[in-house]
Amino acid sequence: MNNNKNMAKAQIINCAIYTRVSTDLQAEKEFSSCESQEQKIRSFVKSQNNWQVCKVYSDPGYTGANTNRPALQELLEDVKEGEIDIILSYKIDRLTRSPKDFYQLVEVFNKFQTDFISITERFDTSTPAGRLLRNIMLTFAQFERE
Repeated sequence: MNNNKNMAKAQIINCAIYTRVSTDLQAEKEFSSCESQEQKIRSFVKSQNNWQVCKVYSDPGYTGANTNRPALQELLEDVKEGEIDIILSYKIDRLTRSPKDFYQLVEVFNKFQTDFISITERFDTSTPAGRLLRNIMLTFAQFERE
């Protein structure tokens, strides 16, 4: 987490939830729906000190192959306006299935001191091993899409 920004605020960490499913069928399934993802992320947020959900961004029925999604674009605008400290998704492939897009998104997040956490794939991207694991997971996400 970007400690300088969070230390300045010291009280509340503003979290954004991002959910996505590719197909209408997935959107209707209880275990993989956007609502199910949101519920699991909200439970995770409750387990953290001083975290609050400030907004939920949901893209049901949109592919993870590109970033042309209305809720994702709205999320990026809010990141640029400094409204979000942490973005949470259920899995990394809910944000994107493209390694290239993921790295571009992370560049934007870093520029505006916003962290990204996948609640099911808890890896430490501050270490070489953590970055390797993230890259492997992104490669598999792209493979599954193709």
